Formats: sequence, structure tokens, C-alpha cells
Amino acid sequence: MATLIRRLFKIALFIGLFLLSFRYVRISDQWKEGEARAWWGTSDWLGVRDPEDLYIGVWLTVDLIAATLAYVAIVKLWRWYRTK
Repeated sequence: MATLIRRLFKIALFIGLFLLSFRYVRISDQWKEGEARAWWGTSDWLGVRDPEDLYIGVWLTVDLIAATLAYVAIVKLWRWYRTK
């Protein structure tokens, strides 16, 4: 039972960190002319029809990486604290 609660807590922690990173790890929503050209060129090169789709995919990946790094850091700090 304790293992189940620990796993649920870890899942909730990761989801919470992902939502925080989704809210705070962000660049501006308005593209400048050079940025728009870069996104259009990249989406054409990758075969994506709409550069907004590429933009959303890239930033969800960045948010996922940020949440994963924060989760790993918290777990390591917690283990270090518990062993002391």
C-alpha cells in the first residue's frame, strides 16, 4: 500500500512540475519577422504544413525536458536528505 502511495505521489509531483513548466518556461507568443521566417523555413524543411504545429511540438518537448530535470533534481535531493 505504501508503494502505491509513493508511486502516486511521484506521478502527481511530475504532473505538477510539468504544468508549472508549461506555464513558466515560455518565450513570447508573438513572432518577430526573423523568427517567423525561421519557423516557416524549418517547417518547410521538415514537411510540416503549419509552423504553429511545429512550434507547439517543440515547446511541449522543452517543457517535458524541464519537468524531467526538475523531477530528477528533487528526487536526488530528497534521497540525499534522507541518508543524512
